[in-house]
Amino acid sequence: MSQTASSLSTRTIRQSSWWKRNQQKLTPIIFLAPGLLFFVVYVIWPIISSLTISLYQWDGLSPKTFIGLENYIMLFDDEYFYVALWNNVKWLVCFMLAVPVGLGLAIFLNQTIFGIRVVKSLFFFPFVISQVVIGLIFTWFYRPDYGVIAPFLNLIGLEGWSILADEDYATYGIIFAGLYPQIAYCMILYLTGLNNINSDQIEAGRMDGAKSFSLFWNIVLPQLRPATFLAIVVTVIGALRSFDMVAIMTQGGPWGSTNVLAYYMFEQALSEYGYRMGYGSAIAAILFTIMMFYIVFFIYRMYQNEKKGL
Repeated sequence: MSQTASSLSTRTIRQSSWWKRNQQKLTPIIFLAPGLLFFVVYVIWPIISSLTISLYQWDGLSPKTFIGLENYIMLFDDEYFYVALWNNVKWLVCFMLAVPVGLGLAIFLNQTIFGIRVVKSLFFFPFVISQVVIGLIFTWFYRPDYGVIAPFLNLIGLEGWSILADEDYATYGIIFAGLYPQIAYCMILYLTGLNNINSDQIEAGRMDGAKSFSLFWNIVLPQLRPATFLAIVVTVIGALRSFDMVAIMTQGGPWGSTNVLAYYMFEQALSEYGYRMGYGSAIAAILFTIMMFYIVFFIYRMYQNEKKGL
């Protein structure tokens, strides 16, 4: 009995000493393991599944039929795919306005004057409300009968014109609605960056006789590089995954003119147009490739600038 108790005690001491020896190595792994598990299950595995399904013809219920790259061949012969791709390019170019506009608003709001907190709260408002709500609000704004812009359109002779019913301008109307919360997000990123700026460098620049624009360009803006990088990456991702605004405001219409890749993927894979899971997964693979290209490009540029000490 005493030998058994002694062996258990010795084993406990050994286990305890092993934990103490490896505690510093194991603690980070234990804390990171749940996050890594969720990342693999909800990010990596869906990506692999989508790439695999894109090689099959499948409606989601019946057995899958392997067709190789046939979905991609059909995709590049699909005129609606090119319409959606061109609309994503429009989103990407126009969404880049959110970065400089957000920076300008952040500089304006980063002041200690009376009432600035009230003004800040007004600019924070689009960041905290749902994109669906913003889409509905702008849909009402664009109404040709009782919308907010209807009186102004009547003044310039465009009475009864609906921007969301015009296939030439509907995409720009949706992009303008999407810019509203995106500018607020970039503004918050830059406000955080402005609060971390080294004021000693600014004072040194002023003592050397640097003017306002020179201070901003040579001292303030380089210190905002991390915020700029994050704002650009988030804006690119937001432009490429522009689904909710399109779904709420036009559902891809009129006549498919406002379709983007994310909504066209949903339309082909999960809507009444056919449940073409393989075809929708091929669109998702193209969208993922474009998104990764931009992200890797900006990360590489950031790394090169850091390496050069810029």
